[in-house]
Amino acid sequence: MVKSAASQSPSPVTITVTPCKGSGDRSLGLTSPIPRASVITNQNSPLSSRATRRTSISSGNRRSNGDEGRYCSMSVEDLTAETTNSECVLSYTVHIPPTPDHQTVFASQESEEDEMLKGNSNQKSFLSGTIFTGGFKSVTRGHVIDCSMDRADPEKKSGQICWLKGCDEKVVHGRCECGFRICRDCYFDCITSGGGNCPGCKEPYRDINDDPETEEEDEEDEAKPLPQMGESKLDKRLSVVKSFKAQNQAGDFDHTRWLFETKGTYGYGNAVWPKDGYGIGSGGGGNGYETPPEFGERSKRPLTRKVSVSAAIISPYRLLIALRLVALGLFLTWRVRHPNREAMWLWGMSTTCELWFALSWLLDQLPKLCPVNRLTDLGVLKERFESPNLRNPKGRSDLPGIDVFVSTADPEKEPPLVTANTILSILAVDYPVEKLACYLSDDGGALLTFEALAQTASFASTWVPFCRKHNIEPRNPEAYFGQKRNFLKNKVRLDFVRERRRVKREYDEFKVRINSLPEAIRRRSDAYNVHEELRAKKKQMEMMMGNNPQETVIVPKATWMSDGSHWPGTWSSGETDNSRGDHAGIIQAMLAPPNAEPVYGAEADAENLIDTTDVDIRLPMLVYVSREKRPGYDHNKKAGAMNALVRTSAIMSNGPFILNLDCDHYIYNSMALREGMCFMLDRGGDRICYVQFPQRFEGIDPNDRYANHNTVFFDVSMRALDGLQGPMYVGTGCIFRRTALYGFSPPRATEHHGWLGRRKVKISLRRPKAMMKKDDEVSLPINGEYNEEENDDGDIESLLLPKRFGNSNSFVASIPVAEYQGRLIQDLQGKGKNSRPAGSLAVPREPLDAATVAEAISVISCFYEDKTEWGKRVGWIYGSVTEDVVTGYRMHNRGWRSIYCVTKRDAFRGTAPINLTDRLHQVLRWATGSVEIFFSRNNAIFATRRMKFLQRVAYFNVGMYPFTSLFLIVYCILPAISLFSGQFIVQSLDITFLIYLLSITLTLCMLSLLEIKWSGITLHEWWRNEQFWVIGGTSAHPAAVLQGLLKVIAGVDISFTLTSKSSAPEDGDDEFADLYVVKWSFLMVPPLTIMMVNMIAIAVGLARTLYSPFPQWSKLVGGVFFSFWVLCHLYPFAKGLMGRRGRVPTIVFVWSGLLSIIVSLLWVYINPPSGKQDYMQFQFP
Repeated sequence: MVKSAASQSPSPVTITVTPCKGSGDRSLGLTSPIPRASVITNQNSPLSSRATRRTSISSGNRRSNGDEGRYCSMSVEDLTAETTNSECVLSYTVHIPPTPDHQTVFASQESEEDEMLKGNSNQKSFLSGTIFTGGFKSVTRGHVIDCSMDRADPEKKSGQICWLKGCDEKVVHGRCECGFRICRDCYFDCITSGGGNCPGCKEPYRDINDDPETEEEDEEDEAKPLPQMGESKLDKRLSVVKSFKAQNQAGDFDHTRWLFETKGTYGYGNAVWPKDGYGIGSGGGGNGYETPPEFGERSKRPLTRKVSVSAAIISPYRLLIALRLVALGLFLTWRVRHPNREAMWLWGMSTTCELWFALSWLLDQLPKLCPVNRLTDLGVLKERFESPNLRNPKGRSDLPGIDVFVSTADPEKEPPLVTANTILSILAVDYPVEKLACYLSDDGGALLTFEALAQTASFASTWVPFCRKHNIEPRNPEAYFGQKRNFLKNKVRLDFVRERRRVKREYDEFKVRINSLPEAIRRRSDAYNVHEELRAKKKQMEMMMGNNPQETVIVPKATWMSDGSHWPGTWSSGETDNSRGDHAGIIQAMLAPPNAEPVYGAEADAENLIDTTDVDIRLPMLVYVSREKRPGYDHNKKAGAMNALVRTSAIMSNGPFILNLDCDHYIYNSMALREGMCFMLDRGGDRICYVQFPQRFEGIDPNDRYANHNTVFFDVSMRALDGLQGPMYVGTGCIFRRTALYGFSPPRATEHHGWLGRRKVKISLRRPKAMMKKDDEVSLPINGEYNEEENDDGDIESLLLPKRFGNSNSFVASIPVAEYQGRLIQDLQGKGKNSRPAGSLAVPREPLDAATVAEAISVISCFYEDKTEWGKRVGWIYGSVTEDVVTGYRMHNRGWRSIYCVTKRDAFRGTAPINLTDRLHQVLRWATGSVEIFFSRNNAIFATRRMKFLQRVAYFNVGMYPFTSLFLIVYCILPAISLFSGQFIVQSLDITFLIYLLSITLTLCMLSLLEIKWSGITLHEWWRNEQFWVIGGTSAHPAAVLQGLLKVIAGVDISFTLTSKSSAPEDGDDEFADLYVVKWSFLMVPPLTIMMVNMIAIAVGLARTLYSPFPQWSKLVGGVFFSFWVLCHLYPFAKGLMGRRGRVPTIVFVWSGLLSIIVSLLWVYINPPSGKQDYMQFQFP
């Protein structure tokens, strides 16, 4: 309970957490019956005592009696003296300075009853209006910036709302003589699962209510009596049995009883099924009984289906792979046995390159042998997890919670409006509101991002109900209002056009506010800084007694918040303790956790733009997080930021599943989260570590010049991997199982032994006897019990948890809670082992308190990961610029599976760089990460036996493909060398050589056509992918190999700039303007050189052959063919250097002139003019 008092003095308000003398109150876990421990052993943590804490807010030096803790507000010196002489240890201090707009925190409580009624709302508004900061060598502080949500609820004040925590339903009077007010639903919860005792006086309820209306309402929820045998003639084949509820049954779960229980009253099997009315003769005639429904069919229906590729396609595809492999073997054998004696160097280089290309093709092709497609059934998901049943009579959602992570680092390269639209699409997603939490990681600590998120939270109160009411798709306002299709399609509500117009205008104003934030922050900060300078000078003059000061007053140029306080994050001036790499940790709950029950809005008026009387207006929890950064610490870029979010979310919401998105990837399909959860919650889903969605992009030029859609990878390679052990993790659009991120092993795994892993050995990793003793093995015990054996292995395991996860008992205690919530329900597990009962997640979520947020501050400190396994085996893995691939590889290496979820409507959409230079730098970063993987312990050569052989081949190819660029560059220059020298890679164009060449070319084309057939891509996309493979292989990939070797050999660190995210174009602007911008980069030198050399070589070879007395046309044709092949693949690169359509840049004329001069000189050298023969000799006059 957070208690408060009005403060009339300007002294700062202090929040203190002290150990309570009483120990009987313990909070329950978030949406779980497992208790949540909030005590830790970390001496640096705000919660360092092992006793239960309580948070109290007060003003003045007031003390309370009894066991309710201590209230204090004093200076730092008083605090130090007080804590030294007292047995109570102050856990943390939150200073709340008064501001002109907010002089008080809460209104004073008039009575004990009002304090009880206002406790929840005050706590909620306090957390959602307070910034919590803290970090290294600093106390945890909370600054109240907005108390506008503090309003006394008239129903609460009048006592018409249920007194139970987290419930806001109307009370039913007269349930108990003590006067404790409780609603009808909570009353039945207490009767069925609370032992029948009143929560207030702890005495059994007595039936003292004679209200006939209330009795009728009660009878609707109570079990009806079974009809007597003598009242009707029953079918002799049926017999009547009594059904009963078993809320806390011991032993294994009774699977049969669960399947056939209905409405918590009657069951079907050998029992009768009465019609509505529960009586004889009711419902319509006959004996009052009807055909029983098929409950078994509904319960046994799977959530997902695996659809294999048609045998008419996949069988020829596999046959062609074998044929091409044979053709490649014959071709390479012929090449090795028939060298070109006239040009052995040319033959040697070409043969070496061809051998490597064959190996590269084989590594790329083998994992594509088993492609699959998958389908989901959202109807079964809704019936199974959101329909009333025996354990969930109210029909509350039994789906597990999901924490959504959005990462951003620089508001200049990642526009706040783009991030805001992504957040809005998350808040409006079709998933239970109380089970969803969104976390924004601002790794730059920018006030611009913070205030943009505050504006987003405000606009969400209009946008989210509008989306729910009219079923808007997509739920990104920028994408929705920018659609060029008919927005009236399938809309039937008469008020849609009017409300859409209002929301569109509100969104336009929202965009103006976001766009004006940088200037507003600058002007505000300048004004406050000038005021501070004047105050400092005035103070200096007073100290100098009117004399002229000799020293100039230096006032730091701070960045100021709207309430007149310093921003604790990054300042534009980059001062000490307030720069990009040196600032405190910040947590702000923009939107507090919602209530468990739906909250409906009001009719449209001056304050409400739309009519929400029948629309749930609750919003998911929204949290701003900026981890602490200090000099001397390696913050590990994006991977470190994601791990900070993992720890923060574990303490604040602890969703068992995590969805991570880039700031420019928004939810395009509002049902995407449900589709992903179908795989996690289906039979065998407990072995799935993550569900990866394909990346789809917007804003790409129609021709997709640089293969930005990357459909060959997402629709061919990833589908094929889904048929093995699962797709790779690609950095965004992925739903994780939280325990898999913690480094735990799956409950079951398969080891592959023998030749090519053909012999499979299944092992169970959740049984105590099967707990592995390897250093890289961590198993989650069933039900979180570590002492299940006679030895002390469980105790040793628990002692190692702080070493793995850090000294936060709150975080460690959240691990078994997350594991429990992520389990499958019992009806999918037979006897119920390692599963949870249905309805166990339908309980309300525990509200946040200040102590919880303070603990979350401690786990994002810069030193928290020291001497732990974060980044080594826990969370996102450090040490590579492609941390996503390494993280997924580690999970597969432990035996986990992953799933590729391709939805009918794209799940997510984002942006991709369409500029040539930006695209090359993006590919450079990916390729450099692959080189790092190849030279690290994450190389698939060192994979365990739990990884399938073909999956290992796929991961090995990830580290190998950049090295192909070295051979590709040589092979692209060979045609030019052949034309210059007059030689060819073979001594003559033999018929055998041509047949082999034709066979491998035709089989490649036929394989490509079949890939297009089973994957659904187009021939144009396949060709663009081939072109950019050559462009990237001759530019970014060689640079990546060089950088990787420098890092491995010389230890040179690799740094990359953040890829700029393009915002939506304004009206009248060219959508693809960035496509034609030429940004020079050193990566352009190799492909440009290859192009020029081949063009000159074609001219030289043609001229030599035409004017040769003995022309060798076969060698000319061979050289020109391969040079033309190179130029065709590099055509998009050349077009990118041309700039805007219809406008030839000056550089093209320069290149043309130089090329003409070079060709002319070569022509003179080849065919010298008649007469003088000493034209190549130079003599001084």
